[in-house]
Amino acid sequence: MNYDKSILITLARGTARGMGLDPILVCALIEQESSWNTWAMRFEPMFLSHYIKPALPEAPTTWEIARATSWGLMQIMGQVALENGFQGKFYTELCDPNNGVFFGCRKLAKCIEARQDVKAALLMWNGGGNPAYADQVLARMKNYQPGV
Repeated sequence: MNYDKSILITLARGTARGMGLDPILVCALIEQESSWNTWAMRFEPMFLSHYIKPALPEAPTTWEIARATSWGLMQIMGQVALENGFQGKFYTELCDPNNGVFFGCRKLAKCIEARQDVKAALLMWNGGGNPAYADQVLARMKNYQPGV
């Protein structure tokens, strides 16, 4: 199923407001992470090598690889979603916009609370792999100002 972008933006804004987040920031983050593609997914090999392999040195299972994969609009990692209360049977459920945005916003709120600074929180969200990440997200906020 393909979703109309305006419906996704409305969902993202509502979820962000419900969690006390800046809706414009959440929309910019989604654009950065998935370009509003609800089916986006990306395997994160560094996550696998740093967190999964030390605990499980044998060949990874599908479940382990899925934990090291980013899912949906906000590209929430399977493991991060678990740590934030995800109890779905399949990680692909994070491609459902309601689930992905909810768990992504929950994680973002924790990053902002931990860092008390939006730029630092965005770097925490991204895991530090891209030092320009926060500036890239913040630059996208202009696309979601009222009237745009």
